[in-house]
Amino acid sequence: MSYVTRRPGRFASLSPLAPLSLLLAGLAPTPAAAAAGTSTGIDGDHLTVTVQNAGARDGTYDIRCHPGRGSHPDPQGACAAVERNTRWGQDPFAPVPQGTLCTMQYGGPATAHVTGTWAGRPVDARFDRSGGCDIGRWDRFVPLLPAVGA
Repeated sequence: MSYVTRRPGRFASLSPLAPLSLLLAGLAPTPAAAAAGTSTGIDGDHLTVTVQNAGARDGTYDIRCHPGRGSHPDPQGACAAVERNTRWGQDPFAPVPQGTLCTMQYGGPATAHVTGTWAGRPVDARFDRSGGCDIGRWDRFVPLLPAVGA
């Protein structure tokens, strides 16, 4: 998709839909982030993680990134885990898509709920270990989420 239109004898100009296209592609700040004066969400990267049935790491933790800090046992590692999973135009916290073929295995009763703001966008994600894809999704976010199982 091109955001530049060319007309004979004229300078190249941005299409009037370019800002909308960039926003939808995740390449521009959300209106809330723009109003807050943040273009990348770096100033607003704040997550709250609530973990249940995972053992010693059960509880609620706050994390702020850039630099990593908060009540999480490893705030810098937690921020790095989310950074690793962040791609422009994609929700790093998206659930496993419907219809995905996954192994039928059970990873235990652990659950997590992550809320807050990441890259200028609201986060409200739930994690569990109810099947192979969900286990893989959980494990990609360690140490934001605790390492569970063998």
